[in-house]
Amino acid sequence: MNVYDYAHALAKAIRSSSEYRAFKKALESLEKDSAAKEMLSDFRKSQWELQQQKLAGLEISPEQEQRLSRVWEIVRLNMVVKDYLEAEYKFSVMLSDIQKIIGEPLEDVIAQEIEELRSEQNKGQQKE
Repeated sequence: MNVYDYAHALAKAIRSSSEYRAFKKALESLEKDSAAKEMLSDFRKSQWELQQQKLAGLEISPEQEQRLSRVWEIVRLNMVVKDYLEAEYKFSVMLSDIQKIIGEPLEDVIAQEIEELRSEQNKGQQKE
């Protein structure tokens, strides 16, 4: 079996996983509930805006944090949104684990490249 065959088998296994099926089912439920979908969208938009503000080095007021916290409390009371977020989290953990496993062979290559770059930098500094 070649690498591409394994990749297709992995895709099939992902689609068959309980995490994927639960996520897909939760997504379908969310899509059917426009109020829940809008609620989640508004929450994520507020969350995104605060993250951008932090990244820009701007201070976040306690009122902004409290507002986001209140919105979060309301959002998690909605069972459709709560189920969706839980399923999304479990699915993303599974995908993250898969990415780590797939990335393991690259660790040696990356470590070697970093060592070569350091070696070149040290040679350059010794010449100066």
